[in-house]
Amino acid sequence: MEGLPLLSTMSTVIGVGLLIWWLWSALKWVWLKPKSIERRLRQQGIKGNSYRPLVGDIRDMIKMIKQVKSKPMDPHSNEIAPRVLPYVVHTIAKYGKSSFMWLGPTPRLFILDPDKIKEMTNKVYEFQKPDTSPLFKLLASGFANYDGDKWAKHRKIVSPAFNVEKLKVLVPIFVECCDDMVSKWENVLASSDGPCEMDVWPSITNVSSDVLARAGFGSSFEEGKRVFQLQREMLQLTMTLFKFAFLPGYRFLPTRTNRRMKAIDKEIRGSLMNIINRRLKLIKAGEATNNDLLGILLESNYKESEKNNGPGMSLREVVEEVKLFYLAGQEANAELLVWTMLLLSKHPDWQEKAREEVFKVFGNEKPDYDKIGQLKIVSMILQESLRLYPPVVMFARFLRKDAKLGDLIIPAGVELVVPISMLHQEKEFWGDDAKEFKPERFAEGVSKATNGKVSYMPFGWGPRLCIGQNFGFLSTGHI
Repeated sequence: MEGLPLLSTMSTVIGVGLLIWWLWSALKWVWLKPKSIERRLRQQGIKGNSYRPLVGDIRDMIKMIKQVKSKPMDPHSNEIAPRVLPYVVHTIAKYGKSSFMWLGPTPRLFILDPDKIKEMTNKVYEFQKPDTSPLFKLLASGFANYDGDKWAKHRKIVSPAFNVEKLKVLVPIFVECCDDMVSKWENVLASSDGPCEMDVWPSITNVSSDVLARAGFGSSFEEGKRVFQLQREMLQLTMTLFKFAFLPGYRFLPTRTNRRMKAIDKEIRGSLMNIINRRLKLIKAGEATNNDLLGILLESNYKESEKNNGPGMSLREVVEEVKLFYLAGQEANAELLVWTMLLLSKHPDWQEKAREEVFKVFGNEKPDYDKIGQLKIVSMILQESLRLYPPVVMFARFLRKDAKLGDLIIPAGVELVVPISMLHQEKEFWGDDAKEFKPERFAEGVSKATNGKVSYMPFGWGPRLCIGQNFGFLSTGHI
């Protein structure tokens, strides 16, 4: 019995010690570390709002987003940044191009200098991907969200699926999906007494889904389309939870939205695992399955495992790569098509030039891979559409240790953000007509249009350049 008081005392000491450690850690996270970083940034002439404990600028940012969305877009303006990145535009207008804002206790430093962007995107092991909120991880993870050796390994395995030679076999799929969409439009037109008005967005999202489902899953494309529908619902639900994304443990609360998201995630994983397991049986039986992206990916993963006599990607990791392909591809392709159609409707002269070029190159023949590269005007139009309306409006990198960037020493804990929508319309890089639709600026290619500067990056830059860009250009070019 004599040991009980000692044990009780030790338990109390340990409990008090843990409590002090927790309080100290919380104090560092909520106040000491953010203020230390803020002081170091200001010492280098970088300006921004003073840090407000825990929330930072989030409340002001959400308020500004709501204000912007309450007003209609200006149909005559291509200036998209104030609409999609209102608080970023506000901060840079107030403090300058080298400024910062607060996303909770994390400072976001804006980078609009092409030289710094080039340096940052090339140093992939220093400037890493930010940690993703668990709420967003349900959407998709995949190699685009990995860093270091894991990123390199996954990219090596996934890359063969997007090799240009492999993509050639998908061209008939693009043509077939487009023909189906055009036939439906022709039926609508035929059933009307004359010209009619159509909402093309549903058709564009459907054709994008069909292209990805057929190209990705071949004969299993109907199951793939169901996954698309579920991911679209998941994306909508995730956006409604944005304001809770930075609250630790929120995803564990038994809310209706959280329960639905978990149910969707379970169904998506189950569907993809069934498709993948069927394919793996065919691969192990020696049957060819490389006529779609999933087959190519699984073969590449299988060969990597055999070559190194060890694991390639796990089935769970393959599922995440497929989810990422779906999510990124569907949104990017659909948005590029719709914005391009909108721009061409406002600029019928370029619409006519594109039509003439298509008939000159293809005549009455079906599009094929070899001739698609001859569509110079179509390519210029797509490049300009991507400049004005990039599929990703900004991208971010995070520092886990101090790093030098140009003339700056950036402290660990800073998130560096390139607001692509602003970069693409900077007059300093694009001239006084930066906000105007002028495809001729790409007549001699991207390098000439940018004067060799990193001021155009719809698919990123450097070693982490989006590997799906060839697929995106090929599919949208055919459609």
